[in-house]
Parts: sequence; structure tokens; C-alpha cells
Amino acid sequence: MTPEEKLKELGIELKEATSFHPAMAVGVITGNLLYLSGTTPPDRPEKQWRGRVGETYSVEEGYQAARECAIQQLAMAKTVLGDLSRIRRVVKVLGMVNCPPGFGQTPQVIHGFLELMHEVLGERGVHARSAVGLQALPSDAPVEIETIFEIE
Repeated sequence: MTPEEKLKELGIELKEATSFHPAMAVGVITGNLLYLSGTTPPDRPEKQWRGRVGETYSVEEGYQAARECAIQQLAMAKTVLGDLSRIRRVVKVLGMVNCPPGFGQTPQVIHGFLELMHEVLGERGVHARSAVGLQALPSDAPVEIETIFEIE
């Protein structure tokens, strides 16, 4: 099953990704690596993602925010690559969690990202990762994630 078929099975539709600034790319390919810019979970009319995990949001809600970041990262990869089947594997993920001092559950939050990548890409979605807590993220988002893919 292709990644696009798996996304469809999961009821996930990818939207074309665009850059927020003319001097910034959605993603950059160098050699056989695709580096994606960091992304936060998208705001929706019914849900504005603003606040800290561990204060405004529970770990479970942070997990969902990270899962939505995974969808954003896949949309960005598809925009750059044209076809997610070009992904050979997820190499490295940097997951950043907006959280209060002393919050120690950043890995559990970022699991939302890694589990969706594994669902969509199978063994190609297994990756190395960092999950760090920060005092602030752009627009007060609860999570921001960036990814490096190996591509064909």
C-alpha cells in the first residue's frame, strides 16, 4: 500500500504546503536528503492551537497536536516530492514542546508524531528523534516539529 493509499484509508487528506516567507522554503533537498522546515499544528475554525502542554493542554492533547504536525510534515514532503513513495525512510525528527519548567513528558507528546509516521510509512517511518521542552514556540503553539527524510 502506498503512503497516499494509507492516508486515504486513515481519512487524512493532505493540503498543498506553502512557505510563510519568500526567503524560506517548505523543504530543501540536498543529495538524497529532504530537510523540512518546522511546522506547528494547523489552526482550524473549531480549534486554535495556543498554549502550553502541561498547562493549557494535557499530554493527550499534546499528542494530538504532534499527530497534526505529522500530517503537516507529510503534506510538506508531498509538495516538495510530488509522491510520498519517494521517501525511503524518516531519518531524524526534532520535536519541540511548549511546556512549563519541570515538564518531563515531552517524549509522550512527540509519540503522536512518530506513531502516525509509522502508521503511514511502516518500517520506513522508524526514526531517530529528539523531544525537547521549550519555554515558548512561535504563535504560542504547543508543539513544533521538523523532519529529515532520506529520499529516492
